Amino acid sequence: MEPYATGIWLAAAGGLLLLAGLLSPVSRRLGIPALLIFLVLGMAAGSFGIGGIPFDDYALAFRLGTIALVLILFDGGLNTAPAALRTAGSRALVLATMGVVLTAGGVAGVARLLGFSWPVALVIGSVVSSTDAAAVFSVLRGSGMRLEARTAATLEVESGLNDPVAVLLTIAATDVALGRHTTVWAITLGCLLSLAVGTVAGLACGWGGLRILRRIQLPATGMYPVLTVAIGFAAFGVATLLDGSGFLAVYLTAMVIGAGSLPYRSSVRVVHDGLAWLAQLSMFLMLGLLTFPSHMWSLADEGLILAAALAFVVRPLAVLLLLAPFVASLAERWFVAWVGLRGAVPVVLATYPVLARVPEGEAIFHLVFFITLASSLLPGATVAALARRLGLGHMGDPLPRASIELVSRRDYPGEFVWYAVSHASAVAGAAVRDLPLPETCLLVLILRRDMLVPARGDTVLREDDEVCVFVPAGERPLLDLLFGAELGSSG
Repeated sequence: MEPYATGIWLAAAGGLLLLAGLLSPVSRRLGIPALLIFLVLGMAAGSFGIGGIPFDDYALAFRLGTIALVLILFDGGLNTAPAALRTAGSRALVLATMGVVLTAGGVAGVARLLGFSWPVALVIGSVVSSTDAAAVFSVLRGSGMRLEARTAATLEVESGLNDPVAVLLTIAATDVALGRHTTVWAITLGCLLSLAVGTVAGLACGWGGLRILRRIQLPATGMYPVLTVAIGFAAFGVATLLDGSGFLAVYLTAMVIGAGSLPYRSSVRVVHDGLAWLAQLSMFLMLGLLTFPSHMWSLADEGLILAAALAFVVRPLAVLLLLAPFVASLAERWFVAWVGLRGAVPVVLATYPVLARVPEGEAIFHLVFFITLASSLLPGATVAALARRLGLGHMGDPLPRASIELVSRRDYPGEFVWYAVSHASAVAGAAVRDLPLPETCLLVLILRRDMLVPARGDTVLREDDEVCVFVPAGERPLLDLLFGAELGSSG
């Protein structure tokens, strides 16, 4: 019977993942985060939904959710450019620390007004205090909107750094709810020490991991992503064993590795992007299975009020207050305040009070699940329109019809950039040999309708051609001037 049962579970898991993937385009039309659709799908497939799949193991959900978050945070850190830290690091750090604390306190205050005891209210506020960049940028990518660089960097770095703070607040609030003696000073000192240890562990693991990747020669390209995954898990484990923030360590480790000379960079990033999506899909489906709709709907009134308070009052007030000392337009501040969407982290954290046996633990879990759904629907549906209205974003250029990547052990300082040749382009009608390209640039490929055209010296560029050029970072301005409209980049 065991192989048969395993087959049923694998078939169900495969069917849910397939259905989730097929339904993901629906989020683009509805303007809501795709991951929320996966939550609802998991809920519908649960024991009290139409699927009837039984699942009520909070401990397993917490462990698998933690593994998934490690993969997601590593992918986020790997793709966070050092320029993002320089552009918005200070404001993002303030939002990721003090912003989380103010959000947790504000939501806890509203929960107390709704009749929850202070300990339970603090747990609720702490659990829902962090934002999710994956939810924000999935909406923007689906709509084709590109945010202004500083605004995008602020949201990206904030969401990467605020999860560890929310975790620490949740643990501290759970201790209070269980009646364990503690003080505000002890909680503050514990959080600071945990963040400090996580920072040191993350930077050390990133530095050491990058040197291992550079020096070791593995027998296959596919082994390098295995090694980066191992480094990410090791960073989490080392920091956690030292009573530090494992999630912060993972994010910083990935940032250090991503900023360095990484062998087979494009292949490693592609693998981690796929792992992150698989982790998010699986986690949201699993958390949906864990939810009992009847329990959630019984808390709908309180959930709606808390979601509305979070989206319309608490988050905006916290962001506007904390961004006041920084140079930023009012439009940028309002946009950052509005798009603090919630994702998987609050729902995973909501399993912790259940495992710790907080008296109202399951009610907290279902309430947080409802808040996550409700607080993301309206902001999620309006992110792209608001960015356009406030002048903080523009519709992205069309994607090229092909993609080129350089798979190499050495990390070459440059990227493949696609350009569209138009009648206004300086290169229109010119032969390849006559193009004033710098010696460090290489014209790689020409696409003409559905045909590949060799980039020989006598090949003449025509209107509507798509041209791929390998461009070192310092030569982009000249290439942009020559070719005009950029389509996209890879590598």
